[in-house]
Amino acid sequence: MFVKVRVITNSKQEKVEKIEKNEELCELRIHLREKPIHGKANKKIIEILAEYFNVQKKDVVLRKGELNRSKLVEIKNC
Repeated sequence: MFVKVRVITNSKQEKVEKIEKNEELCELRIHLREKPIHGKANKKIIEILAEYFNVQKKDVVLRKGELNRSKLVEIKNC
């Protein structure tokens, strides 16, 4: 399953908003407290998505957008 993620960093609270879901793609907006420095935000996104989809962190793979706010993430074994 692929997830399109829009990241908002430096938020007051962390939360996940579901925008859209269809058979091929799920779209989420994730608010993070972390700043996008040295990959901290990306690591937190992987943690949050693993918990959200109830999978292990190793099953969450960042496919595109490592340095952008818009990311494409693959969730394996979901």
